[in-house]
Amino acid sequence: MPPPNVTGSLHMGHAMFVTLEDIMVRYHRMKGRPTLWLPGTDHAGIATQLVVERMLASEGIKRVELGRDEFTNRVWEWKEKYGGTITNQIKRLGASCDWTREHFTLDEQLSRAVIEAFVRLHEKGLIYQGSYMVNWSPNLQTAVSDLEVEYSEEPGTLYYIKYRVAGGSRSDYLTIATTRPETLFGDTAVAVNPEDERYSMYIGRQAIVPMTFGRHVPIISDKYVDKDFGTGVLKISPGHDHNDYLLARKLGLPILNVMNKDGTLNEVAGLYCGLDRFEARKRLWKELEETGLAVKKEPHILRVPRSQRGGEIIEPLVSKQWFVTMEPLADKALKAVERGELTIMPERFEKIYNHWLSNIKDWCISRQLWWGHRIPVWYIEGKDCEEEYIVARRAEEALQKAREKYGQNVEIYQDPDVLDTWFSSALWPFSTLGWPDVSSEDFKHFYPTTVLETGHDILFFWVARMVMMGIEFTGTVPFSNVYLHGLIRDSQGRKMSKTLGNVIDPIDTIKEYGTDALRFTLALGTAGQDLNLSMERLTANKAFTNKLWNAGKFLLQNLPSLTDTSAWETLLTHKFHQEESLLCLPLPECWVVSKLHVLVDTVTTSYDKYFFGDVGREIYDFFWGDFADWYIEASKARLYHSEGQSVASISQAVLLYVFENILKMLHPFMPFVTEELWQALPSRKEALVVSCWPQTSLPRDANSIRRFENLQVLIRAIRNARAEYSVEPSKRISASIVANSEVIQYISKEKEVLALLSRLDLQNVHFTDSLPGDANQSVHLVAGESLEAYLPLADMVDISAEVQRLTKRLSKMQAEYNGLVARLNSPKFVEKAPEEIVRGVQEKAAEAKDKLTLTKNRLAFLKSTVSV
Repeated sequence: MPPPNVTGSLHMGHAMFVTLEDIMVRYHRMKGRPTLWLPGTDHAGIATQLVVERMLASEGIKRVELGRDEFTNRVWEWKEKYGGTITNQIKRLGASCDWTREHFTLDEQLSRAVIEAFVRLHEKGLIYQGSYMVNWSPNLQTAVSDLEVEYSEEPGTLYYIKYRVAGGSRSDYLTIATTRPETLFGDTAVAVNPEDERYSMYIGRQAIVPMTFGRHVPIISDKYVDKDFGTGVLKISPGHDHNDYLLARKLGLPILNVMNKDGTLNEVAGLYCGLDRFEARKRLWKELEETGLAVKKEPHILRVPRSQRGGEIIEPLVSKQWFVTMEPLADKALKAVERGELTIMPERFEKIYNHWLSNIKDWCISRQLWWGHRIPVWYIEGKDCEEEYIVARRAEEALQKAREKYGQNVEIYQDPDVLDTWFSSALWPFSTLGWPDVSSEDFKHFYPTTVLETGHDILFFWVARMVMMGIEFTGTVPFSNVYLHGLIRDSQGRKMSKTLGNVIDPIDTIKEYGTDALRFTLALGTAGQDLNLSMERLTANKAFTNKLWNAGKFLLQNLPSLTDTSAWETLLTHKFHQEESLLCLPLPECWVVSKLHVLVDTVTTSYDKYFFGDVGREIYDFFWGDFADWYIEASKARLYHSEGQSVASISQAVLLYVFENILKMLHPFMPFVTEELWQALPSRKEALVVSCWPQTSLPRDANSIRRFENLQVLIRAIRNARAEYSVEPSKRISASIVANSEVIQYISKEKEVLALLSRLDLQNVHFTDSLPGDANQSVHLVAGESLEAYLPLADMVDISAEVQRLTKRLSKMQAEYNGLVARLNSPKFVEKAPEEIVRGVQEKAAEAKDKLTLTKNRLAFLKSTVSV
């Protein structure tokens, strides 16, 4: 299970992964495979610290006032009190995990694994410390990874500022366009494109940085500069822009940091020292205007980096951090996919996975927080932190190493930072199984059967990192298959957000529609595709749940009494897995059992291919379209109208057999209603959750399927004719069925079913191979090449009254049609009315014409029967 944040409450993304993983687990468990689903929660360093800091702030307490140890104790207290919320909500969704193995990423065993991983990577030279450009969160006071920065397009301003050329006249200046003027105090160069003739005469000279009391920086040329952006002149602020930082390192430019960790400007900014970055921007622009160095400002759409957790604008900042060298780890992860050891579904995400790993940057793993796994590094009092440090698994080990190197009187202190939460999450699939105490060979034995299911938005955050760490520490990929689901969007396809007010709460949804309906709706999506969640879908699937429940009630009401031993002995003698037994069944029974056996094979194949949307639709269509609408209705002819108990017993056995197998196939999707119905059935020896999956490759009779489908076509034709002539539902009508001898043989055997489902008068249903005598006064229906029906019109309607009714109706319809045609023939209307209005009238006219033709034809037919 992807461990949700301990601070979290269930959202639809959680509901999606819980549903899909539970489907996989329940299916394979029923297939008889040893199955383990590991649950747990993530300590969520930034999110949890934020929650507790806000709670303390409401009490008037600041974190720094408590001190690290006391603050950490408060967080643990909060976790014990509130941390189980999301776990209980996941249980409510029906997650059939092994809850006795629930883990928390700060558990003792998992914490040992995290420390061990850090030490081993450091020993291999893959972890290093250095001052580099990072994404800094001023409010959170910590670095965050590239993947935890979200970019949004927001309205902003482009400021145009004069940079005078040193030694030149007042007309010698360069105009620079920037969105962040406050960073000019950190400028170390001004750059132009070498091919830009407008500025070629200034290359190699010096520019004066505004408001810095005459500080000079070189004017340089580099192809990195876009001639078409702004004025084509770029200020280089290596301490506050990722691209400028890379350019400065390439060209050997100095790096100036003008900002404190809290987002205020530092002493490098001179008189602006202590001002918040945004306040400094306003004040600086005002003073640039006063000194004549402000050219203009104009609206500009900015791509703003914001913290995924805190929401504030991220500041690019050079800071001392710990990093993991990723390239050698990424190479192994790339080869795992290349060699087929790892399959990513849908396949198109392989390209994204490969692209990211092929262009991977080193991973900043240190965070300036108090809640999390403390970095296992100790420094020597009085020594340079970057040069003199000790990596150890425990403080005692670190002290021993320090004494061996520096003498007995040495004093050490631990690095105050913690590890990125994703570092521990990357170890999740094997640390939860006992690494580093479990050998690599054990993992190789276990892993080939594993699946990782998660949202495609954390393919890089989590999936790729787990693959890299798994190969590094266990010698093999931690899962053989990765199944990625999409986002849950609202009914209009918009991403759910509090701002839009379109967030759908899973718990509220469960209260209104039920857990099974929610799960079934979420599971009908396609792998990797976003799912638009609408109330209409939920309503439809709630109706499906109710239909299933009512089918169960019907079955229970029509099975023999448990005290009727003889009836149950007879019922249980029917075996449907043998071909000879199947072929002895009456047509409706042979049809539905054959269709079931086809369905079991189809559904099992779809389950094995992870085509869960197909599974849901296939079961839905069979249950509702075949079993409920057709076979249950046909069975009533055996249960309520048959004189032979043996026929009723066969129907009862088929009902029970088919319904049991429907419950089994549907159970992974809808565990609650299926389990309830299963345990209500007689003689249940075990729960549905641990029952055996239906057997595949069972016999089916294609001939019976074809024959019953012919019967269905005939019944539908008769039903449509009744509706067309508005025959009262309770009225039974006569019918003559015309067919060849083969068709008559099997259709006539199901005369009771035909009469019941078509509402025919059983005593006046006739089978013949020639036209009936009243054919000219009957409605003629063609159900197939050799299957027709004639329904005497006099049985269905009062012909004279119907002629009068249709004549009046025809007159009204003709008037409506003439009115539409007149509008369309009017040049004034066609030329002046909006195009969509004209198109609407055209469509109405075409529809009215079709109805007019049908009514005329019916009226002519009725008049002809009167004359006959």
